[in-house]
Amino acid sequence: MEQWETVRVLLISTYDLGRQPFGLASPAAWLRNAGVDVDCVDTSRDALTDERIAEAGLIAFYLPMHTATRLALPLISRVRHVNPSGRLAAYGLYAPLNIEWLREQGIHHVLGPEAEAELVTLANSQLPTSNSQPPRPDSRLAIGGRQRLHFIQPDRTALPALTRYASLQMPDGTRRVVGSTDATRGCKHLCRHCPIVPVYGGTFRAIPLDLVINDVRAHVTAGAQHISFGDPDFFNGPTHARRLVERLAQQFPGITYDVTIKIEHLLRHADMLALLRDTGCLMITSAVESVDDEVLLKLRKGHTRADFIEAVDACRHAGVTLTPTFVPFTPWTTVDSYVDLLEQIDRLHLTECVAPIQLAIRLLVTAESKLMELPDIRDLVEPFDAQSLTFPWRHRDPRVDQLQRAVMQLVANSSRATRSEAFDRIWAAAIDAAALPARTLRPREKGQTPPYMTEGWYCCAEPGPEQLDLM
Repeated sequence: MEQWETVRVLLISTYDLGRQPFGLASPAAWLRNAGVDVDCVDTSRDALTDERIAEAGLIAFYLPMHTATRLALPLISRVRHVNPSGRLAAYGLYAPLNIEWLREQGIHHVLGPEAEAELVTLANSQLPTSNSQPPRPDSRLAIGGRQRLHFIQPDRTALPALTRYASLQMPDGTRRVVGSTDATRGCKHLCRHCPIVPVYGGTFRAIPLDLVINDVRAHVTAGAQHISFGDPDFFNGPTHARRLVERLAQQFPGITYDVTIKIEHLLRHADMLALLRDTGCLMITSAVESVDDEVLLKLRKGHTRADFIEAVDACRHAGVTLTPTFVPFTPWTTVDSYVDLLEQIDRLHLTECVAPIQLAIRLLVTAESKLMELPDIRDLVEPFDAQSLTFPWRHRDPRVDQLQRAVMQLVANSSRATRSEAFDRIWAAAIDAAALPARTLRPREKGQTPPYMTEGWYCCAEPGPEQLDLM
């Protein structure tokens, strides 16, 4: 006779940009509210023991990004070995994008980024603990038309302390403890290279202000001095954003924060930049990606080179640091256009604002990527590679790939250098690759380095297969 038992849930995060994972805290709150025994492990900070694996009846992997998904592979294999009767689930942005691959790895349930309610359902759907076949995997790629999730406050009590995560490096050399939360989910934009687009299909959802503020309060109570908002675009809902930062400044004076905003929104809502500054915003991250208008059009970024320059001026005038991120190596990059990118960064006095890794990033063509809409991408890529979870590609000009590898190596060897020193080394390599006469960069004004996070990755500019060793 088959025995039934109350399931224990183990939530696993492998990597989330050096932040305390929201993707563990939110479902943990849902599960605990439903009376489910839940355990959380962030393997980027803590070891996952066989004992914790064996005690769980449902093991769910949080996959918010490409890097996290690749790092999950050996853990999935290990979990299956240690706990062969356990049910396995995967959730997060990259889970539905890689459904077939996850099925091949033995994942039973493939959920999306808003999986909280479904995880509760799985936990409460008691299954036989012996001699039973797991249910057929399930997934829904696009969630735009699904019933909206009723958000509740995340539960971070069992997660590692904030001091164990990335911190904010300040110009005076001190560091601030960082907490992170989300004010919205999804994004209304349709950038071709962005993994959010195939899943959300141009929709976004605002999290109620009271919940966001309460999550910030939990972070501040835990020692946070700075809040990093993880929204793909903080100005997707500008009214929501305005109300949030006003309440943030009122209820938590002295707490600083950073946000991510598209270039087009920085220009459209330039009148709000002073409000961000006055309410404690220290920096704005923006996925610029390129300064080549043709590449920007192919990526469907919604801005131009001129828009980027205007946004830099607007942020500088408002007194807020703009931190641009890039995907400089694409199938359309030339060695000359790469030199042009570096020249533009230098001309705009941004060398200290750009993490060196951002100058080495290679475009990823992942499963379900909208990049495959482009004929020149379809003609270029090789068959899907299950090891890298990408459609590999080689540039038609071997010099571009050689330059990318050289820049990546320079970044790896420049960990103790300042950003400007690393930039100068990359500049020299680019000039050499382009066979241009040696050129000196503009004299740099002495001044303080702007604030920056101590981990330089970014969601739309993840490391490629050959870059994981630099994490």
